[in-house]
Amino acid sequence: MTYAVDFATVSTVGLESSPVADALAGLRANEARYFKTKYDHVFTVEPAADAADVVDWVHRILREERGIVIASRPLEATGFQVGDIRMAYVFYESGLSVNVMYTVADAGKRAVGFKLSDGMEVPEELASRFKFARQKSKLAGTIRGSFFVIKNEY
Repeated sequence: MTYAVDFATVSTVGLESSPVADALAGLRANEARYFKTKYDHVFTVEPAADAADVVDWVHRILREERGIVIASRPLEATGFQVGDIRMAYVFYESGLSVNVMYTVADAGKRAVGFKLSDGMEVPEELASRFKFARQKSKLAGTIRGSFFVIKNEY
């Protein structure tokens, strides 16, 4: 079932099994607010099992670009396009959010972003590879994030 994320009233719907469900819900709401403000796009998510194509695409990019396999179980995912940018998000039980920004036009910006929910540890598969910068969010508390540039075509 598709769920439109409400950033005015943060809800843990779909994220209840996460040990940092409240912070992960805030992180998800923070993303929803960004896309509504910047692109007038309503951020919707669905259970990861129902969005297997999105999860598989994100996992393929992680595996082929950097040999990364996320150990945590994906809870929710979404894929959409705003302008000429294809976006994908996967929210994991650990509190991790992985997003792919993939400009459709050749030679456009393409990157994978990682965001850690407030209160979660850096996942072992990312800890030795990335440094995480901190940012404050009214919805999500302290978000730690990192990214890498995608080099190949997907």
